[in-house]
Amino acid sequence: MTLQRGKEFLMIPGPTNIPDEVLRAMHRPAMDIYDGPLVQTTETCLAGLKKLFQTSHQPYIYAANGHGAWDAALSNTLSVGDRVLVLESGLFGTAWGESAKTMALHVEKLPGDWSKPVDPDALEDVLRKDSSHSIKAVLVVQVDTASGVWNDIERLRRAIDAAGHPALFMVDTIASLGCMPFKMDEWGVDVALTGSQKGLMCPPGLSFVAAGPKAREAHASAGLRSNYMDWTFRDGPVHYHKYCGTPPEHLLFAFKAALELIFDEGLEQVWHRHALLAEATRQAIEVWGRAGAMHIMVEDPVARCNSVTVVKATGWGAAPLREFTQNICGVTIGGTIGDGVGEGFRIGHMGHVSAAMLLGTLASVETGFEKLGIPHEKGGVTAAMSALAKAV
Repeated sequence: MTLQRGKEFLMIPGPTNIPDEVLRAMHRPAMDIYDGPLVQTTETCLAGLKKLFQTSHQPYIYAANGHGAWDAALSNTLSVGDRVLVLESGLFGTAWGESAKTMALHVEKLPGDWSKPVDPDALEDVLRKDSSHSIKAVLVVQVDTASGVWNDIERLRRAIDAAGHPALFMVDTIASLGCMPFKMDEWGVDVALTGSQKGLMCPPGLSFVAAGPKAREAHASAGLRSNYMDWTFRDGPVHYHKYCGTPPEHLLFAFKAALELIFDEGLEQVWHRHALLAEATRQAIEVWGRAGAMHIMVEDPVARCNSVTVVKATGWGAAPLREFTQNICGVTIGGTIGDGVGEGFRIGHMGHVSAAMLLGTLASVETGFEKLGIPHEKGGVTAAMSALAKAV
């Protein structure tokens, strides 16, 4: 018996549901890459990126996933043997550091706990001890989808400033841009990057990097610059220079359509919608968890992100639950990854998500608990409904 017919919900932390308007935007012929409408599309996308990043500085568009954006940020600003500090709060900040190692950078890690955000005081202490300023860059994710943690970028910037350290501050916003506030210029971020497939509601395949003045200054002497990633080449006078070759036309059409949706709703309203849906999810899990069989991975409520909620299971494996929601209900939720693989589940609530989609997902999960005999306190969905009713 299956109840999965109808529109399926992809409630994982990326890739996310793609709006019909974005899908339709790609259903068109290719066009000239040198002038005309495609040039205008590029200009619209670059202007939209400035609004998303909250910056007046130059953004770049890559035909790549988020790992490509990592490489672009590093190769355009650093040289072989440079020392970088990676701030751990889950899987992906550390993974960015592993990427840096393959580029012959000297990587050090500020160890962290997946249940907690990065400690600004610990960062300040490390940087104060680096009296020779050998650390050239600090790398951090604003949101880590493996842990569900949110890092306070503004406080981390203050910690760097308090230490009087000149390191470049690089922030991965792949799981946060378009979901939570991010203010590149106001917060003093030197390099910001993101991908197309999460809060930006597009297919995977585009990544974006914005470079501030300090990053541009470092770029002038960077020894890791490569042909494809190079900002200087992409600043060239010909349109195709911006893509180091043929532009990813149909992904650009999609991104332009997604930007229109975001700005029609209003960026601050988008952030608020994500906050309400995230809190409703957390309210449901808090109720379910009273039976002692599950809890939200991030301990401090303030440090829980609005993109994804990661649930740790106690005494049961989550695979049967995920199979039930997908095969019976038509709702795909994520599994835990990294060190906690198989030890829980993740509910993505980012991008093209409505209250109906979220409540349907939570109801499918609670139905799965009931069917599979997983200990839980009833009423999680009711708690989510009450949270939304009070908030709107």
